[in-house]
Amino acid sequence: MSKSIFISILEKDEAKGKGLFQTVTRYGLGVNGHFWSDNLEKMEWAGPIGEMDKPEVGVWLIKGGKASYENPDIRFGLGLLAAAVQARRGHGFPILCICDDGDLDSATLPTMLRGAEVVDEAKLGAKLAAKANMPIKKVDTEYRFDLYPLPSLGLWIEVGPAPGHKWSGALLGVSDGDIAAHGVGPAGQLPDKCVLNYPMKGLKMEMGGKNFIGWAVKNELGEDESYFVKVTGTPDALIFGEFPDGDDAEFYSLEFK
Repeated sequence: MSKSIFISILEKDEAKGKGLFQTVTRYGLGVNGHFWSDNLEKMEWAGPIGEMDKPEVGVWLIKGGKASYENPDIRFGLGLLAAAVQARRGHGFPILCICDDGDLDSATLPTMLRGAEVVDEAKLGAKLAAKANMPIKKVDTEYRFDLYPLPSLGLWIEVGPAPGHKWSGALLGVSDGDIAAHGVGPAGQLPDKCVLNYPMKGLKMEMGGKNFIGWAVKNELGEDESYFVKVTGTPDALIFGEFPDGDDAEFYSLEFK
């Protein structure tokens, strides 16, 4: 199977796109891509999920100017798309970034992109060929995280314990956003109906200098069950994890802006 690259160009620039596509094809790689849309209301950031889930796609390449990488709406969409891709392809799926007009530190990007490699476009071709043809490195996580961008139903987040682990309840909180609904059901699909044990809403928390509003349940969750939460607005961060037993709480944190 010949490998291909998926490219996200953060500004609509036909010349920029043509040159990059030509560079990729010279190395015998297939190429597909799009110009980024920051229309959050229509969740257009989610458009490439199906394409990047194809096994022949070996690398996601992001190209743009410094201002685009710093744009909150673009960052929010990039972070969500990265989370969706990692849920399907694994956290070791290669992501490369090109910054057209300055230095870019991947540590300043949304959490899901902090493992991305910032590359020099002049040395891009050989690196792409090598990355695309290498097996995807397996990276284990202590949790499961996925999302469902459904314009008619809203943005739903799915969280749960990693294989081999169990949670005694679950909590998800948002900073600078809100929660509209929640449920528990089989992993990998939004539940049609469910029974919630001790559902809680409007929990107030502080973590890392940010204030969060959380919802929670005390349902027992294994690797085949998940907690689903409908998130509204454009939160700059999420926290989630097992419902705490006592005063000590340890949550996972993802920043989107």
